[in-house]
Amino acid sequence: MRINRYIASCGITSRRKADELIREGNVSVNGQKITEPGLEVDETKDIVEVSGVVITLGEEKVYYALHKPIGYISAVSDNRGRKTVVELIDTPHRLYPVGRLDYMSEGLLLLTNDGEFTNRMIHPRYHIEKTYLVCVSGKEPKNIKDLFQRGIRIDGYKTKPADIVLLDRKGEILTYRITLFEGRNRQIRKMFQSLNMKVLSLKRISIGKLQLGDLKEGSYRRLTEQELAYFKTRLK
Repeated sequence: MRINRYIASCGITSRRKADELIREGNVSVNGQKITEPGLEVDETKDIVEVSGVVITLGEEKVYYALHKPIGYISAVSDNRGRKTVVELIDTPHRLYPVGRLDYMSEGLLLLTNDGEFTNRMIHPRYHIEKTYLVCVSGKEPKNIKDLFQRGIRIDGYKTKPADIVLLDRKGEILTYRITLFEGRNRQIRKMFQSLNMKVLSLKRISIGKLQLGDLKEGSYRRLTEQELAYFKTRLK
């Protein structure tokens, strides 16, 4: 098995992040530091360490839905000392977020120790639609629905078609439901910024068929077998 896949299968992180750990010199095999992500290892014989800790296959895979609050970063750690989403879940397993919600956003976020699941969930080939409630201020373009459908140019690229529905209007304060079919860093905020509108609040309410529902802010739960089966079917 390739070393990056082995690390992901042990629930440490995704393959892509495993490649970074390897190149940074944080992985050793049988006591020897390695820097080549394509190295093959024998999971029945070789001893693999990540940051000095021996890792093994066979740990129970766990999957959580979290209502991320504002003021938490979607990461395992932060060099600026900010609170992280993994601090909210009481578990002996080493979790990491599946994708991200930015610091000032809230809503549905998945966390797991299944690196292969994470790798597929964030891969463009399998991208699963995500829906948000977004409150913004500013003057709404008359053709905003067409703009979102055609794509908006931000950061040198054109976004994929997105669905937008106006839910409420109070003067220049508007609330939309938006569904994205791709995942770019701060995409919704940048799309509105390009239209001279400012996002006041952003809340993810669903990932595919999985709904945030009445899960309270800062609370979490394990995915059901049916929910997990749904995602794994979508990721085939």
